Amino acid sequence: MRDLRIVFMGTPGFAVPTMAAIHNSRHMIVGVVSQPDRPRARGKKVLPTAVKQFALDNHLSPILQPEKMNDPAFIDELQSLNADVFVVVAFRILPEAVFAMPKFGTINLHPSLLPRYRGAAPINWTIINGDSETAITTIFIQ
Repeated sequence: MRDLRIVFMGTPGFAVPTMAAIHNSRHMIVGVVSQPDRPRARGKKVLPTAVKQFALDNHLSPILQPEKMNDPAFIDELQSLNADVFVVVAFRILPEAVFAMPKFGTINLHPSLLPRYRGAAPINWTIINGDSETAITTIFIQ
């Protein structure tokens, strides 16, 4: 199999180890999609997301940060990357126009055993509820 052209989608630090593993593989990250930068912490300073920072530190581009996933300009730019696959970790729900785009589809990693902790903050809910075990669910989105 030839090297894959991958668009990585994610935002928090949880997504970075997966992104790093892909970056250090024979495959090529041809684009990065992350949430827009927002004010954080006490000083409300606008800081890059962990995924964006990794992309900057490793000279990965383009970095796309759409406000809306259905924005036609974003869709066009994403399409122009000609990705074989999208890898999604700790991101947002994707519209079909996005997840159906790559040649080999879209793979999502979710940090819980679905459907128990679907949605945001599944690791937090695992701890809050005192679970002694958890899992990561891998999903082929279609």
